[in-house]
Amino acid sequence: MGCVHGKCCSRYPSPSDSDSKDNGEVTSRKNRHLITQRALEHVAVPPHNYTLQYCFLTQRGYYPDDPDKGNQDSFCIKTKLQGNPNIHFFGVFDGHGQFGTECSNFAKDRLVEILANDPTLADDPVQAYNSACMTTNLELHDSEIDDSMSGTTAITVLVIGDTLYVANVGDSRAVIAVKDEDRILAKDLSHDQTPFRKDECERVKECGARVLSASQVEGFGDPDIQSWGDEETHGGDPPRLWVQDGMYPGTAFTRSVGDRIAENIGVIADPEVSTIQLTPNHLFFIVASDGVFEFLSSQAVVDRAARYSDPRDACSVIAGESYKLWLDHENRTDDITIIIVDIKDLSNVA
Repeated sequence: MGCVHGKCCSRYPSPSDSDSKDNGEVTSRKNRHLITQRALEHVAVPPHNYTLQYCFLTQRGYYPDDPDKGNQDSFCIKTKLQGNPNIHFFGVFDGHGQFGTECSNFAKDRLVEILANDPTLADDPVQAYNSACMTTNLELHDSEIDDSMSGTTAITVLVIGDTLYVANVGDSRAVIAVKDEDRILAKDLSHDQTPFRKDECERVKECGARVLSASQVEGFGDPDIQSWGDEETHGGDPPRLWVQDGMYPGTAFTRSVGDRIAENIGVIADPEVSTIQLTPNHLFFIVASDGVFEFLSSQAVVDRAARYSDPRDACSVIAGESYKLWLDHENRTDDITIIIVDIKDLSNVA
């Protein structure tokens, strides 16, 4: 990835800046990638005779008005959860607000820890996910972190055998690549929880939220116009959530971990959990913060990833293009975090 507008996109944090722990079980290749400076890692799923090959990349955003702002994204990769070679965890957490970094790091650590200590995880992963997200949220409220106007989204994928369990809280995203004859199609594994979604919009309104764009709440647009189109075609002024008598909190998502004040108007930490059984037609899946998907569709991201045999190259290209598109449309970029997991040798799965 080259430099965009004078900012070098190839300066990635060291491994200590994130959480990719293998408990000594993951085999890494010696050669490190030129840009990501990461080894390509892989872990076997012996009960089903296939391998997960994965890489990750996280890039701090460019904030000209706050040049010292840190990367509020965090991520977690834990293989062989509970010592079980059948269970693996991949998650991205996108913090926001003054204490967003602290919130995302707290959620990153506690969510997987709670799952790892849940004896029901293998038998009832959906319930375990629900319980873990809600407990993480409550513990964040009770922690020393001020989450009144700060929080984090959480998009996580739990691999159990030949099944993916995807839990989403917020507007980050997971997507899987599916081979369909001579095409590779993107299938969303999560659905962004924002006021663009009619069901989420109505839910938060019933909880007392005003749903308006920033221009509407500031008096520059008709507040009675409650049609914003969709995220793919909408411009840079999305619908947001506001209390009835104030101009806060202004969240552009309807679910998150933290955001204690926003809970009063319907912002909840309840995850939406989806499941998908893997087949030989599933090539890879991607877990990423909304910094990737703001200007790239799921299909566009999958198309770019599919061009490269080395997922580290794909991470670099996707992050670089996302970064450039942000600067093409705005005077800043969001933080960008992406995990790509290749599904290898799945043909023998029963």
